[in-house]
Amino acid sequence: MRHRNSGSKLGRNPSHRRATLRNLVTNLFEHGRITTTLTRAKATRPVAEKIITLGKRDTLQSRRQAAAYLMTPAVTAKLFSEIAPKFADRAGGYTRIIHAGIRVGDGAKVAILEIVGYELKKKEKKEKTKKEEPAEAAS
Repeated sequence: MRHRNSGSKLGRNPSHRRATLRNLVTNLFEHGRITTTLTRAKATRPVAEKIITLGKRDTLQSRRQAAAYLMTPAVTAKLFSEIAPKFADRAGGYTRIIHAGIRVGDGAKVAILEIVGYELKKKEKKEKTKKEEPAEAAS
């Protein structure tokens, strides 16, 4: 029976698991959207939502707690200046998991974990410059 066994251990010891989740949350806030396995996305989601809730409080204590968890100071600043204010009127559900098929290498289920309201920025295509034909030599 698996009563009350919630959450995944991700096949790691506790310190490695915490480091993995810290990296995933930091990358999620930095990029707005990450692609990872479905199990990791499901494990990351509640942690990311708690950190966003800290960002909504915006007290010195919440800033210290967020800074202690996130890996870079730049991401901590982005959390409090850009991410958390967007969700001031929202009571939860700040992230979304989108199933993205199966990974080719090992058959793992892949998912996209993104912050709600994230807009995918399309890369600008570079226009190919046509080679100018050399002017005909004057005879």
